[in-house]
Amino acid sequence: MKRISGNILTPSGFVSGQIEFGDDGRVLGVTGTDLAETQVRNSRVPLVIPGFVDLHVHGGGGRDIMQGGDAMARVSELHARHGTTALLATTMTAPMPDLELAFSAMRAFGLKSHLGGARVLGVHLEGPYINNGKLGAQPDFTRPVQTSELQQLNGLFPIRLITLAPEVPGNMDILESLCAAGFRVQIGHTLGTYEEGLQALAKGAAGFTHLFNAMSSLHHRAPGMVGVALAHAKHAEIIPDLIHVHPGAIRVALRAIPGLYCVTDSTAAAGMPDGEYKLGRHTVTKCLGGVRLADGTLAGSTLTMDQAFRNLVNEIGLDLMEASRRVSTHAADYLGVTDRGRLAAGCWGDVVLLDRDLKVLDVYVEGRSIDDTLA
Repeated sequence: MKRISGNILTPSGFVSGQIEFGDDGRVLGVTGTDLAETQVRNSRVPLVIPGFVDLHVHGGGGRDIMQGGDAMARVSELHARHGTTALLATTMTAPMPDLELAFSAMRAFGLKSHLGGARVLGVHLEGPYINNGKLGAQPDFTRPVQTSELQQLNGLFPIRLITLAPEVPGNMDILESLCAAGFRVQIGHTLGTYEEGLQALAKGAAGFTHLFNAMSSLHHRAPGMVGVALAHAKHAEIIPDLIHVHPGAIRVALRAIPGLYCVTDSTAAAGMPDGEYKLGRHTVTKCLGGVRLADGTLAGSTLTMDQAFRNLVNEIGLDLMEASRRVSTHAADYLGVTDRGRLAAGCWGDVVLLDRDLKVLDVYVEGRSIDDTLA
C-alpha cells in the first residue's frame, strides 16, 4: 500500500490528508479534513490533483508518432514528465503504409509494460477523412472514410477517436455506422456549414477537434462549425497555449460548452529547443514558443499539459478545481473512461503533485511514481 500526503483535490472538493493506493494501482480512498481553495493556494503543502488526460498528442521529446519505432515510448515519457498520465496517440493524414507503420509500432508498445510513461489509451485518428480545403498542417492525403482501412488499423491498435469533415462526400452517410461500431467521432478540419454540423451531431458526432482552428468560422449570417459548437456542443477540445486561440475566445468557449476540455496538439518539438522537427511527412520549425510550416501556418504546438493548467489558472482565471476538470475529468468523461481523471476509490492512481507555483513535483501513473524504475 502506498500513501501520498498533501492538499488533495477530490470530486467534491479539497482535503488536507492522504490518498492511498492498493497494490493494483487503484485508489483505495482519500482521508483528511476539508479545505477551502484559498487555503490551498496559500499553502506550501503539495497540491495533489488528478493526472492530466490528453486526447490529442502527435509527439514530444523530439519524436513524432508517425515515425514508428520507439517514438511512442519517448513521447509517453516526455508527457508524463509534465503530468500527463493518460493520452491518445494522434496520427496525421497520410497514405495507408505510413499509418500501418505507426500503428504497428504502437501495437508493439502496447503489448508490453512501459514504466515511466503515460498510459496510451488508443489512437486519435486525425484524418485522413478531412477536407483538403482546411488542412491546417495536415499533408494532403485526404480521402473519404474507408471502412476497410479503419478495420485494418483498428486491428493493430484500438482507434478511440476519429476526426472527420462531415461535408466530404460519403462521410455523412457513414457517420451513424461509425458511432454504432464504437468509435467516438468528432468534427474537424472542415469547411462544413452550420446546417451540416447540426446534421452530423444528429447522426452521432460528439465533439469538435481543436475548436476555432481549421474549421469554418462564426459569422452572424453564416455561423459555420464554430457556431454549431458554441450553440450545441456538449464537448469540444481546445488548445490553450494562448497562440492557437485568444484568451477571450477561450472564455467564450468555456461559457458555451459544458464539457470543453484542453488538449496540447503537441508535436515532436514539445520539450525540445528551437529547431526543425518532423510532423508526419512535414518538416516543422519551433521558434518563439510556436511550431509552424515554412509558410507560417501553425503546425501543432509545443504545449504540455502542466503549462495548459497554469494558463487556465493564471491567464484565463479559472479556479483550481475548474481548471483540473478541463485538463483531466472532462476529457476522460468524453472518452467514456470513468476510472481516470478523478481521485476517488476504485479509480486508477493517476496523480500529479504540484508546488505553490503549479510546477510538477512528482507524477504517479496507476499508483506508481514515474521515477520508480523497479520491475
